[in-house]
Amino acid sequence: MSTETIARRLVELCRQGKYEQAQEELYAEDAVSIEPEGLPPGALGSVKGLAAIREKGRQFNARVEAIHGNSVSDPLVAGDWFSVVMKLDATFKGMGRVNMQEICVYRVRGDKIVHEQFFYTPG
Repeated sequence: MSTETIARRLVELCRQGKYEQAQEELYAEDAVSIEPEGLPPGALGSVKGLAAIREKGRQFNARVEAIHGNSVSDPLVAGDWFSVVMKLDATFKGMGRVNMQEICVYRVRGDKIVHEQFFYTPG
C-alpha cells in the first residue's frame, strides 16, 4: 500500500471514531507514539510498541465522559510521511469540557505506520 492509501484509510477510520481498528489494521508491531514535552503529571506520554499504543488509547478513552464532536482533516502526504489535523470536543473526568486541536504526523514503512507524533500545546 502507498503512503497516500494508508493516510486516506487512517482518516476514514478516525472520522468514524474507529481508532482501535485503525491501529490494528494500519500500525506496525514496533510503532512508536510520541507526545509533546511538558505534559502535566499523570498525562499519557510517549510509548513504543503496538500493545503500549493500544493501552495508551484505552487509558485515554477511560478518561472521556462524553464526545461532543470530532473532525479529521484530509491528509497531506510527502514521501513516506503524512500529516492530519485532528480536533476533539469532549468532556473529561475531572477536567470538564475541552476543545483539543493537534497536528498529527505519521511515518509509513513497509505498508504500516511505524511512527506517530502529536503536536499541541499541553495544558
